[in-house]
Amino acid sequence: MGTIKRGFANNILTTGKFDATDLSGTIPSSNVANTTLSSITSVPASVGDLVQSVASDPSPAAAGDIWYNSTSGTFKAAVFLADAWASGGNMTTARRALWGAGSQTEALAFGGYIGPTISAETEEYNGTSWGPGGNLSTSRYHLAGAGTQTAGLAFGGMFPTGVKLSATEEYDGSTWTGGGSLGTARYILSGGGVQTAAFAFGGSTPTPGPTTATEEYNGSTWTAGGNYPVSIAGAGSTGTQTAGLGFAGSAPPGYTNTTNEYDGTSWSASNPVNTARAYVGASGSQTSTVFFGGATPSTTTGETESYNGTSWNISSASLSTVRSTLASSGTSGTSALAFGGEAGSNSTSTEEFTGAALATKTVTTS
Repeated sequence: MGTIKRGFANNILTTGKFDATDLSGTIPSSNVANTTLSSITSVPASVGDLVQSVASDPSPAAAGDIWYNSTSGTFKAAVFLADAWASGGNMTTARRALWGAGSQTEALAFGGYIGPTISAETEEYNGTSWGPGGNLSTSRYHLAGAGTQTAGLAFGGMFPTGVKLSATEEYDGSTWTGGGSLGTARYILSGGGVQTAAFAFGGSTPTPGPTTATEEYNGSTWTAGGNYPVSIAGAGSTGTQTAGLGFAGSAPPGYTNTTNEYDGTSWSASNPVNTARAYVGASGSQTSTVFFGGATPSTTTGETESYNGTSWNISSASLSTVRSTLASSGTSGTSALAFGGEAGSNSTSTEEFTGAALATKTVTTS
């Protein structure tokens, strides 16, 4: 068989897709010898719209694709969902200047300022509601921490008498026990990592004033790391001991928008955040972080920004409860939890962040 005239029904590639860029002339018959219309999976834009019938949802699907799932008997579409905040279960105790650890569905909240008392209380979140955990040995606020719900770390902070702390505590999912003390006692500090490999930087010391000191924890002792580029307090922080991120914060004489990346030895500058602020919440890694809330020089904000490892972008989504000195948890820049903080008064509000993503939705008439 020699050649056949090109047409919509026979101009099919061996992959099962239409080649509709040119329907004139002829094509070798071998091009369609083993291909039928039943194997067609997609067509180029020049052909027009086509709803394919498939037994299972295609993967990957592109935004805008629509198909009929013959197994479920439903029409489905791939749609792009924007960043969004949604309400979670309220905390049991309203407080601010606390710290958080863990993920969006397994979070830990500890310490904080209730007013006029300082809290040692720990709460655990299961993705829906908060329940009690074991109390810290030392009540404190404006502390920092790291780790997970079953392997948490708390360090630094302010004691009820106004003493700045160096004490470290480790959590096993039920009980806090003493760990190695920070080399520099401080509060309003920042940090991250895991229970056996954490980092701490900045904060206000007994001297007084913000510090540049960075320290690294190995599960038992703290040792000096590379100094942060500026003296800072109340900075945002995410990442690990060898791939950490520090951003924003209070750096006299005002708030800063600087961003710095840590490699386990030294800090290096990256692109600044869009809005200078301090006392924020954050979630993620050195290459994928989201941060939210905080105090600016003029107001408290619910603004959310995301970092892709190079630059920051302002999100279309903002916290419903505008607040500062809040706590947070999360392991990525697309899944975060915000809780507590000051919103005119101490807050119990919990909000869950979902980053922009492609999702499969069932097409309905309602």
